[in-house]
Amino acid sequence: MEKENKAWLDVLKIAMPLCLSYIPIGLACGILLHTSGFNILLTGLVSILVFSGGAQFLLASMLAIHAPMLQVLIMLLFLELRYALLSASLSPYLRKEPLGFLIYFASSMNDENYAINYLKFATDKKWNGHKAVMVNHYSLLFWTVSNMVGSTIGNLIHFNVSIVNFTLAALFGYMLVMQIKNWLSVLVSLGSGILAVILMLLLKSTMGLVIATLVASFAGFLVEHALEGKKKPFLLTSIRLRRRGQMKGMAKEDDQD
Repeated sequence: MEKENKAWLDVLKIAMPLCLSYIPIGLACGILLHTSGFNILLTGLVSILVFSGGAQFLLASMLAIHAPMLQVLIMLLFLELRYALLSASLSPYLRKEPLGFLIYFASSMNDENYAINYLKFATDKKWNGHKAVMVNHYSLLFWTVSNMVGSTIGNLIHFNVSIVNFTLAALFGYMLVMQIKNWLSVLVSLGSGILAVILMLLLKSTMGLVIATLVASFAGFLVEHALEGKKKPFLLTSIRLRRRGQMKGMAKEDDQD
């Protein structure tokens, strides 16, 4: 019991910066959902089932302008397709977990807790799926409560939701910095940004963001795969040369003996 309690406390310390950052954004999202006609119960329900700040802001904005439900669902589908890429990068660390646990884990994964878990999996050998799902649930708890509080006070204060754009940009900027590992990551990020601007101007829709993300991610994967393919023969050659050097050294020692 003491080890389990300590684990929960240790994970909470790791997730706390993320959880605290959710409070102002969650309050703003709850207020926006309230202005779109959501009561506190519906706000809590959508926070748990969707658990995506970008998707919930998009949902509230499109419902506020009375967009057709089919259009809302299609936009949300394309917006959330990025989770297929995110989950694929976590799959090597969770391959030993049963299917039920993977479904349980995936239901509470979003961009921010993915960034924390990916970083911990890559740098901490003791990090496992159960600790990762704790991060998900802590962030889900803070996000849902913040949304519901925002929905409650939505009719009491006037809030300029335009400042949320800066907050979301800062949060996604933090995620980007946390995931940059080499120059390829920087080039893919820049390429994705430039392509997104071009496509949004051409398509006159935020769909350009989704297309740019998919194209840039796939291009980065192909380049990384090609570079790794070139490195393997070089590494094999280096290993063989080292082994030959070691064998020659051992042969000389035997001759001296």
